[in-house]
Amino acid sequence: MRSTFAARLRGLAAVAVLVPALWGGAGTLPASAAADATPAAPVPAPVPVTTAVTPATPVPGTLEPHRVNAAYTAGISSGGYMATQLHVAYSGTFSGSGVFASGPYNCAQRDLNKALNACMETVQDLQLDRLEQTTRDWSAQGLIDPVAQLSGDRVYAFSGANDMTVKRPVVDALSTYYGRFGSQVRYDRTTAAGHAWVSPLGTNSCTVTQNPWINNCGLDAPGDLLGHLIGSVAAPSGTPGGSLIQFDQNPYTPGGSAKSISMDDKGFVYVPSSCANGATCKLVVALHGCKQGYSYQGFGTRFIDQAHLNEYADTNNLIVLYPQAVPTATLDNPNGCWNWWGYLGDADYARHGGKQIETIMAMVRAVSGDTPPPAQNQVVIASTDAQDGYVKAAADGSGPAVGTLKSVYGLALGRGSDGKFNRSVLSFDTARIPADKTITRAYVTVNRSSGAGDPWASPAGNRLLIDVRTGCFGGCSVEPSDWAATATASGAADIPPFTSGSRNSVDLSAAGLSAINRTGTTQLRLRFGADQTAAAYLFVNKDTSATLTVEYR
Repeated sequence: MRSTFAARLRGLAAVAVLVPALWGGAGTLPASAAADATPAAPVPAPVPVTTAVTPATPVPGTLEPHRVNAAYTAGISSGGYMATQLHVAYSGTFSGSGVFASGPYNCAQRDLNKALNACMETVQDLQLDRLEQTTRDWSAQGLIDPVAQLSGDRVYAFSGANDMTVKRPVVDALSTYYGRFGSQVRYDRTTAAGHAWVSPLGTNSCTVTQNPWINNCGLDAPGDLLGHLIGSVAAPSGTPGGSLIQFDQNPYTPGGSAKSISMDDKGFVYVPSSCANGATCKLVVALHGCKQGYSYQGFGTRFIDQAHLNEYADTNNLIVLYPQAVPTATLDNPNGCWNWWGYLGDADYARHGGKQIETIMAMVRAVSGDTPPPAQNQVVIASTDAQDGYVKAAADGSGPAVGTLKSVYGLALGRGSDGKFNRSVLSFDTARIPADKTITRAYVTVNRSSGAGDPWASPAGNRLLIDVRTGCFGGCSVEPSDWAATATASGAADIPPFTSGSRNSVDLSAAGLSAINRTGTTQLRLRFGADQTAAAYLFVNKDTSATLTVEYR
């Protein structure tokens, strides 16, 4: 498998793929999802448009708060996969989703080979039962919103007969997936479309798969999509009359660097005059596909111009947010796709904590008026997984050994069933903190994977302490001596008791802040202050990275 990895990446660079899509129209659902289908809401009769569309002229601005009462996602290809990830991970925020040419949630399972062979091609089984169970497990663990909130949500899916990029059985699986959670699925699989967003403003003929991947099939798929998601829609305007605002995406990204997570500096939001003047509006997050981003080889605003969403926004009180992805300089993401297979080492890409997901959520909150734009004077640093680990030893520290169950259960803390006491070590690249800034606050966030007993109650009042080491306790990869190695700042903070989900530590002490290495690695050791009298332990961060949040001025 490793021998073919680079070749598959080169193949990925050669085609415009990995983009999910939202499809409109009427179709037949698979038997497993048919019961959850609902008739489409009335949509004005489509009027195919073949004339050239005048490119929009964005005006510089910022994301301003508006009166938003509902939010939805939509996307094509990789943007479709991201639309589904946003909807499932934050089902408490989004009331539905519409996609063209994409598959079920977490389809790639952080594996590029699966992405290519099961979630686009059908060479491999995409393991729908496993995807469903993982969704339910992550919901129970608090890694995504409760899956019960997907019940009744409206979902629109579109698959064209000539789409050889994301094969139809993959989109069938998306429909079936949502049906298992009680969503109301409308699935159009009746047209001969190629791999594209289908729009009456599309400049391509229906059956092709080529730049700009926006096809005219003689129907109004965006109107059908919106009609299903929000109910009956008024006829679109002839020409957009609102404002297309270009804003800076950097303030919304973890650490303030959009390029570091394969997102553009520039994002766009379309605001109709009614919404700008205080009307209550709905929000649609519209996600382009691979090679369709604003800064990709001069692609510009073609997706925004031809998606046929802004015209409906004018007449239906809709704000349309257009986040933008860009290619990486490496082979991680050469086509500017959205992250639906875990590139750049983002283990949380499909759930809470995913870098692109959290960036888009910060934008959604800003537009909805829930929170102000995120502060630019902080950096969130994920731990270095290859250097994280745990060490077990007797109560007096004798016989230390590196734990071997990290990949199975996570990082161990407390007294195990073998009578050994476990301490975990986390590594952070704190050179990312701007050298000319003064650190004012820092805290750690961990996520509970499993456990047994209450290690904080044995003995009563026990504390989960954090030791800070400037540099590494020994070698930067975990080793037996880390169990008792001297810390630069001992007991610099503690993590209060928690039984599920994630938990922030209290703020690091002044000594802990001073111990943060500004030029390289800082290691943190998590340990209980007192020895448990019986087996009582927890595992943390099995599938996620711990984070260190550092604020500065």
